[in-house]
Amino acid sequence: MSSYYFNEDHHLFRQSLRDFLEKEVRPNINQWEKDGEIPRSLYQKFGEMGYLGLQLPEKYGGVDLDIWYSVIFNEELCRMNSGGLAAAIGAHAGLALTHINAAGNDQQKENYLIPGILGETVGCLAITEPFGGSDVQSLRTTAVKEGDFYVVNGSKTFITNGVNSDYIVAAVKMNPDPSNKAISMLIIDRESPGVTANKLDKLGWHASDTGEIGFSDVNVPVGNLLGEEGQGFFYIMQHFVSERLFMALQGVAYSDYALELTLQYMNERTAFGRKINKFQVLRHRIAQMASEIEMNKIFVYHLYQRFLDGDYLVKEASMAKLLCTQLNDRVATQCLQMFGGYGFMEEYPLARMFRDARLGQIGGGTSEILCEIISKLMIDGVSYSVSTS
Repeated sequence: MSSYYFNEDHHLFRQSLRDFLEKEVRPNINQWEKDGEIPRSLYQKFGEMGYLGLQLPEKYGGVDLDIWYSVIFNEELCRMNSGGLAAAIGAHAGLALTHINAAGNDQQKENYLIPGILGETVGCLAITEPFGGSDVQSLRTTAVKEGDFYVVNGSKTFITNGVNSDYIVAAVKMNPDPSNKAISMLIIDRESPGVTANKLDKLGWHASDTGEIGFSDVNVPVGNLLGEEGQGFFYIMQHFVSERLFMALQGVAYSDYALELTLQYMNERTAFGRKINKFQVLRHRIAQMASEIEMNKIFVYHLYQRFLDGDYLVKEASMAKLLCTQLNDRVATQCLQMFGGYGFMEEYPLARMFRDARLGQIGGGTSEILCEIISKLMIDGVSYSVSTS
């Protein structure tokens, strides 16, 4: 099935990437989990290999490859068993750089895309606020134009790379009137006076720094407006499709790896005089999980092909994220159970998988929000389209 989507070059890329990750990441990931962040040097190593610009233009240092290279990249990151690692790299390359590439002008791309692809600078995307959650249009962070600057006030929370990034792609309102729903996007340099950050202590995803960001009378040059004023909500919605596909892919890939590790353990563990992979109840659980993983993987790959073809997949991406993140939660729970008491021990991989899996149903749109989106499309006749503004 995979050969239907991946050619020989893709397979060679996967093997090369896997070798790189085994050398540069696997030996260090436990320490980074304890540190609560990945080192800046890792971004540079990823940048040197071209991994941060797989689908970005060659003009700015990217390699402009097809979408399947990014699929492989994200699948292999999941095999490192660190949701925090995947989140930190993804927030920079898949969110901040993606927004700048899509809506930025040449000068902004020179300033942020080029060093970002090289891993010399790190970005984050700041949308969620303490009082807003999934309700993007209710955000309160304001940017009032005064001469050659926007003066920004407000706060963001649950921001991956929110503490250690060099710049922030932030959603703001340029009209303080609460009834105004227009959102714009600004690039805010971390060193700007008035920008503060506080690291949050999380249940999982320990290797990523997740922060609360505050803006107090921060002066942002008008040249840092990303795209058109008032079009931020449309930019966010357009990229939500790719983000939700990414999280669906992660859900399947983490589930696949959890099953792989569990099968290895079951072949080694003996109880009552035989290997535990001979007990029917466990064998049937494996069969059930493997079937669900394979079905969801095929669905996600199919959606990536449609995304590549230009389809705007609001409903389908929402469905994929909903089901694949739920699957990841179930698989992590059942695989931990098969490890018995060892599954509860931090030195075994399932403890981390169990914690990290829980975020899938919250980040990038909660399961409840996804169900509401799907309901509106299927019951209320709501339709979504790409903005042509």
